[in-house]
Amino acid sequence: ALIREKPSSMPREIITVQLGQCGNQIGFEFWKQLCAEHGINPEGILEDYVVEGIDRKDVFFYQADDEHYIPRAVLLDLEPRVIHGILNSSYSKLYNHENMYMSEHGGGAGNNWASGYHQAESLNEEIFDILDREADNSDSLEGFVLCHSIAGGTGSGMGSYLLERLTDRYPKKLIQTYSVFPNLNEMSDVVVQPYNSILTLKRLTLHSDCVVVLDNTALNRIAAERLGIATPTLPQINQLVSTIMAASTTTLRYPGYMNNDLIGLIASLIPTPRLHYLMTGYTPLTTDTQVSSVRKTTVLDVMRRLLQSKNVMVSTPRDKRHDHCYISILNIIQGEVDPTQVHKSLQRIRERKLAQFIPWGPASIQVALSRKPPHIQSAHRVSGLMLANHTSIASLFESTCGQFDKLRKREAFLEQFKKEKMFRENLTELDGSREVVQELVDEYLASTKPDYISWGTKT
Repeated sequence: ALIREKPSSMPREIITVQLGQCGNQIGFEFWKQLCAEHGINPEGILEDYVVEGIDRKDVFFYQADDEHYIPRAVLLDLEPRVIHGILNSSYSKLYNHENMYMSEHGGGAGNNWASGYHQAESLNEEIFDILDREADNSDSLEGFVLCHSIAGGTGSGMGSYLLERLTDRYPKKLIQTYSVFPNLNEMSDVVVQPYNSILTLKRLTLHSDCVVVLDNTALNRIAAERLGIATPTLPQINQLVSTIMAASTTTLRYPGYMNNDLIGLIASLIPTPRLHYLMTGYTPLTTDTQVSSVRKTTVLDVMRRLLQSKNVMVSTPRDKRHDHCYISILNIIQGEVDPTQVHKSLQRIRERKLAQFIPWGPASIQVALSRKPPHIQSAHRVSGLMLANHTSIASLFESTCGQFDKLRKREAFLEQFKKEKMFRENLTELDGSREVVQELVDEYLASTKPDYISWGTKT
């Protein structure tokens, strides 16, 4: 399905909330990317060469009285290191410093979900002063985008608290998250990572409308295999993430075609409320040094590569027990593209059965065409981002549950949790969260079967 729409004239603003070390690092890279794409310099001033009227900056930025652009961003952390790094960078003047909150004692959450959650509870007033002011500054606020990690303390604990409160306070606004999942192939120095992850997954399942899963395991693999970086650094991984975040918002920032707002983007991908975890793929991937690897890109080539598992940024093992399939796919194709090429490519993919879809719904790849950012030179004519709802994401949650069960069975590392009010009396919150995640896994597996439509009525 390929649809071109007339853009609505009213921008629907989005507030970005960055939480913890990881959230602020990926958020920082995201804003750098957005500034480059819209021709905004590190101080928020529009470059002389920018032609006005071809993009919609006010979805993510607003203008100060002196006309310079300020991100609609709120930066929160319980320890000051990363935000201080941003304040000492060349982008310091870009942000509204009143929208930054760092804990006064600066001790952080000690990689503990319970500590992050309860500190956020005590800071509720300060945090919502910032968020409410930012929301009141919007003419037609569409929703919030959260950037965070699910494994540490601040991103998971404070993130969970904010998800609950935002749903209460802004029930009609959308909440989308970019959630970084830990690298399951490496030994983590955060021993309580499985507890943190399960407690956060409960909130992501119950309180967010859409979760874009950024899987560190897959990001490291892609950096090594696709980009030839043997030991990828954190900035290189974050640059990959910012590419995905920027590409997934192009249809909001360059109006003219389908999916001009967040609800349009989400509605086309999420058929039932809980199955809202999306994986991404991007091609062609290059680093700044890889000029030699430039190849000819066509729409078919890009769309076929997006369906290859090696380009998908979530690592899910091949599960022979279940016939995993796509629930929905949206490809955002950037570049000068003729719609007839898109139709031909879709036909070819259908003929060759390159994508297996659910048996109970329409089996189609949706395509949104978007212009390339005019202020960035790209070696490739066509690039593509895939946002996919695929049932195999359940195996990522099953792995997390497996790690959780090992610790929970031995009642390991629970002392820090028991210090906080929520866990002092009992651990029902931990076990209840585990149940919610298990129900999510069960629903994803049920959605591979033809009788999924009646599944909810049986339970």
